[in-house]
Amino acid sequence: MNYALGLSGNTAIMFAITVALGVAGIAALAMALAWPKRWRLRYRMEIGFVVLLLALVIYADVDSGRTYQAYEANLPEPAALSGTSGFDAKRAGFDREVRVYTFQWGFIFFDEQGKASRNALKVAPGEKVLFNIMSNDVIHGLNIPAAQLTTELDPGGVRSIWIRAPDAPGKYLIQCLNYCGLGHAQMKAWLVVEGAGHREPGAKRHG
Repeated sequence: MNYALGLSGNTAIMFAITVALGVAGIAALAMALAWPKRWRLRYRMEIGFVVLLLALVIYADVDSGRTYQAYEANLPEPAALSGTSGFDAKRAGFDREVRVYTFQWGFIFFDEQGKASRNALKVAPGEKVLFNIMSNDVIHGLNIPAAQLTTELDPGGVRSIWIRAPDAPGKYLIQCLNYCGLGHAQMKAWLVVEGAGHREPGAKRHG
């Protein structure tokens, strides 16, 4: 469960390419400064470098849009799936309470026993889950498409929201929607739905 996003996938590959191009650009600049003045970078190479950067930006935008549309497809109707206010946490009968810390650039989930899981939270189908969320550094935006919920998180404060987990087992996206720095595109997590179905309202988890 820890590091569920792993080091693979298009986003990680794009990040690696960006870092490699940055290193190559710095190396080229150093060469241009250290070598004799007669050495100059050919215009074809400059144009090629700019074209490559534009291609990467276009590809990243298209891939991001395709991924988001896939997660948005076939979402359930917005009936009692989530909420951000107007509830009494002591009376709402949540099946699970989870503390969430957001930071640049990821999520850490703490269960009722204090066990931590980075970038993944495992729940049962249909569970009603209360999140108590705190930003550790800057403003973040939490979005769970499967629950049709989006909220903004201010540093230092605690935001309480709830969702009802999807009935279908699987991995559901959790993501930051507020730009929060260089690694914003990597700030994603999984709501992992597996195991037995929803328990009776108000039932508590033990063990």
